[in-house]
Amino acid sequence: MSLWAVERRGDGIVVAAYTNPPMNYFVAAGVEELAALIPSWRDPAVRAVIITGGPADQYLTHYSVEELAALAADRETMRALGTDVNDGYHALVQDLSDLEVPVIAAMSGDTMGGGLELSLGCDIRIAKRGDFSIGFPEVSLGIIPGGGGTQRLPRIIGAGPALDFVLRSRIVSPQQALALGIVSELADDPRARALEVAASLVRQSPTALAAAKRAVLRGSSLPLAEGLRVEADAFLATMLSDEAVAAMSEYAGTPDADRRAWARSRATAVPGDPS
Repeated sequence: MSLWAVERRGDGIVVAAYTNPPMNYFVAAGVEELAALIPSWRDPAVRAVIITGGPADQYLTHYSVEELAALAADRETMRALGTDVNDGYHALVQDLSDLEVPVIAAMSGDTMGGGLELSLGCDIRIAKRGDFSIGFPEVSLGIIPGGGGTQRLPRIIGAGPALDFVLRSRIVSPQQALALGIVSELADDPRARALEVAASLVRQSPTALAAAKRAVLRGSSLPLAEGLRVEADAFLATMLSDEAVAAMSEYAGTPDADRRAWARSRATAVPGDPS
């Protein structure tokens, strides 16, 4: 039985929903299945990807502690596997992050441990408003976040807040996660909101979206001078595209008094942005 249900919509949006009752824990079989799906999303017809949970009020709750505990108890196997345990999950999240299209996490329930780590590999995170938990409980379990959390979280919210978050095994509400910068916005229905955001993004230039991802994600891990070179190369790629010529010509032909409205009408706004 498949753990991931994938919908490829006519507008180029892919929705991948994870279902593993009763608690929707992420398990090794789900990791392997998702890893096998990602290459098909490199198809140019795919314009955006949404990761979400299948059951109501559930997302990827966290990675199965039962699986991890069994592995930790088998010292011989654990030593033989070594860091392969981490490497596979790291590769999964990196492959998701490396997609040239926007990837949105529609966090429709509790999001902890490995579920949060997968979400940190997404470009936009939309959490469900309500009584849900988001966090890294690993230190309280005698381990650390091993699926990229110790590296991705500080790149998103800063090293100091991330270290505090991990050391304290913090579990926060969606509203607190928004304040910390862990999630982008809150919604009563994250999947529906993710579809709205994705529909807005697919109207943008695919060349510009891919270049923006490349500049931010690659450049932010490099020294400034090298990051600026990544940005310059990405900028050049967009300037040589037909979409850029068309969009800038349209803007240049817009009266000055109407240009602010033109820009706002094409932005993918979040709640609170001026309309």
